[in-house]
Amino acid sequence: MSSPPTTAHTDARLLLLSPDDNCLIAGARLDAGTPVEIEGERVTLAKTIELGHKVARHALASEAKVLRYGAVIGHVTEDVARGEHLHTHNLASDYLPTYTHDTGHEFVHH
Repeated sequence: MSSPPTTAHTDARLLLLSPDDNCLIAGARLDAGTPVEIEGERVTLAKTIELGHKVARHALASEAKVLRYGAVIGHVTEDVARGEHLHTHNLASDYLPTYTHDTGHEFVHH
């Protein structure tokens, strides 16, 4: 069994799935205001990150491709800072429509 990739220290609650990824996966719910370390840099989370959600491993410029498991899953729709939540508000799929379930509405296309 191989070891996970080693880089400068990253909080153990943030998982790197592939060494090429530019996002990390929350292995636990992380509340807004939580300080975390990402590759040796201390970052305070601006928003709560739910279990399984993505955060930016590095700062990303608008339209940058997002890689998870070493594969492109979409692109950011605005500049994103290191440690920022990556989700439907700033990440668009390059392959499928993105849908959310807004309170009181049916599924709507964004």
